[in-house]
Amino acid sequence: MEIHLHDCRLKIGETIREIREKKGYNQEQLADIMNVSRTTISKIENGKFNFSIDYLSKFSWFLDFNISILTNRK
Repeated sequence: MEIHLHDCRLKIGETIREIREKKGYNQEQLADIMNVSRTTISKIENGKFNFSIDYLSKFSWFLDFNISILTNRK
């Protein structure tokens, strides 16, 4: 179970990183916009942070994507 959760966090984090980079933001810029630390962004992108749906909602709002794309990735 824990391995599965880590894999899911890692896949979501990788997708968020890809979207962030396509939008032209670095981690510091996105952290400032979202009012979180750069370290938090890094941990989420690397699958090392157990984040909530609230964080996903923030990412989808600030990076302008639909959360459903995260669950459709293989």
